[in-house]
Amino acid sequence: MANYLFTSESVSEGHPDKVADQISDALIDHFLAFDPQSKVACETLVTTGQVVLAGEVKSTTYLDVQKIARDVIKKIGYTKSEYMFEANSCGVFSAIHEQSSDINQGVDRANPEEQGAGDQGMMFGYASIETENYMPLALDLSHKILIEHARLRREGRLIPYLRPDAKSQVTIEYSEDNVPLRIDSIVLSTQHDEFDTEEGMLEKIKQDVITILIPRVVEQLPENLKSLFNDEITYHINPTGKFVIGGPHGDTGLTGRKIVVDTYGGKGAHGGGAFSGKDPSKVDRSAAYATRHIAKNLVAAGVCDEVLVQVSYAIGVVEPMGIFINTYGTAKVELTDGQIAQLVEQVFDMRPYAIEQRLKLRNPIYLESAAYGHMGRKNEVVEKTFIGADGTKKSVVVELFTWEKLDYVDKVKSAFKL
Repeated sequence: MANYLFTSESVSEGHPDKVADQISDALIDHFLAFDPQSKVACETLVTTGQVVLAGEVKSTTYLDVQKIARDVIKKIGYTKSEYMFEANSCGVFSAIHEQSSDINQGVDRANPEEQGAGDQGMMFGYASIETENYMPLALDLSHKILIEHARLRREGRLIPYLRPDAKSQVTIEYSEDNVPLRIDSIVLSTQHDEFDTEEGMLEKIKQDVITILIPRVVEQLPENLKSLFNDEITYHINPTGKFVIGGPHGDTGLTGRKIVVDTYGGKGAHGGGAFSGKDPSKVDRSAAYATRHIAKNLVAAGVCDEVLVQVSYAIGVVEPMGIFINTYGTAKVELTDGQIAQLVEQVFDMRPYAIEQRLKLRNPIYLESAAYGHMGRKNEVVEKTFIGADGTKKSVVVELFTWEKLDYVDKVKSAFKL
């Protein structure tokens, strides 16, 4: 056997697909803030100077969708006309209409606990001991690079020419027993302002990334991960050359096209359903969060070092079709993966309504998840303010990333006699 390489990528909040995801989730949050029972499936398309909103909604509230979209674009940083996509001047076209009653009849029930799944499909959750937040390392580092990129862009002091669109990629060398040994390569493509002269431009960008951005990322890491960074890393910074034209002007963006960035960077598995723009009755979203919650609590409780959890549903049916567990041979208990799955079913109620209640998913908590990954994020309580179409303000205290809580560790330990 030999060492192997594994790669994951991330994209910035200014990437066209992420702009679309954030607009869709800002709409979800506004609908839920004013009517927690809203049913929403909302897609966004962004291109040069234009935003197109489409989807189905069943809600008692009315929103100024144009203003919501523009506020998101402004917050991301598309605020200059030379970007060819700018918050105040872009067109916003809405083709949002009422949800089909045929779909709704399978979801809504007289007894809310009997709520059926909003669609068929399978969802996966994953966790491992590789990082402190139980996420795959290559993806976690890819996200951290772009979060720091956005901080530097907003500070505007040290690297003043950064623009919102960017992508990162990290390749890690592992030993044959799956231990990360070193970072093999880092790719970062960042949109930038026009330079006065192109001579030395790429060298300047590369130097700034390697000497300013990367050290700020490394600083945040625990000692065992800091040691993975050395002078041998191969850097590909803006490998195609100049990258001035970017964002929705450079590429059209669509909701739901970054599902692997949103989850585990290619580790584990993915059921194929996107998250952004969907209210929590859609199991694509809620059950993916619930399976992450299960996976993280299983690993944290010491049941295994790595785990993949699958759940599947039929549209309109309350109980899931089944739960599948794969511990990749890392189980610390004298049970088969099938037996572990049976115990998991006893500890975690995976009916759609139970998931919504357990993870408080009917709250406006989704915009924060729409960039830099839905998993591995910080669970915290924040106050958010929303403005209705008639100007009414509503402040709500919400808990973000509830699926990242380790609140079931004791229940898991008790079930598994640990």
